[in-house]
Amino acid sequence: MDHSIDKINSYLVAVFNEVLDIEEDALRVSTFSDLSIKEMHTVEAIGMYQEHTTSEVAKKLNITAGTLTVAINTLVKKGYVERIRMEKDRRVVKLGLTKKGRLLYRLHDKFHREMVKNTIRDMEDQEVKVLLKGLNNLHGFLFGLVQNIKEQG
Repeated sequence: MDHSIDKINSYLVAVFNEVLDIEEDALRVSTFSDLSIKEMHTVEAIGMYQEHTTSEVAKKLNITAGTLTVAINTLVKKGYVERIRMEKDRRVVKLGLTKKGRLLYRLHDKFHREMVKNTIRDMEDQEVKVLLKGLNNLHGFLFGLVQNIKEQG
């Protein structure tokens, strides 16, 4: 079992690093070379089809609203994000993607979909269920760690 744990850990670390490297390299050579990986993930968190408040997006990214505001200011200047005032209550501002932001979102989403399709290629339904269970366990563990860190900080 220890050998399996070491091997799984090795794969998780390698996959995490490879995904980030690929995303960073793809940004660097694309028409989106003005973006950082964090900015791209902020665009992803805002989402394609519905506007979100700053606090909703900050919660998705596990950052403060103040930290997100700085990032949003930059993304607005770069033309990826827009602030939208609500008609019913002009005090409420939601975040949405511009045409440029939606294009980036679609390309990033396509990469992730292809990655998942290739991960589960040739897997039986039961194997996919086992993978989902393991990833759910990992997500729960990581979420718990984040919550503990926030409580201590």
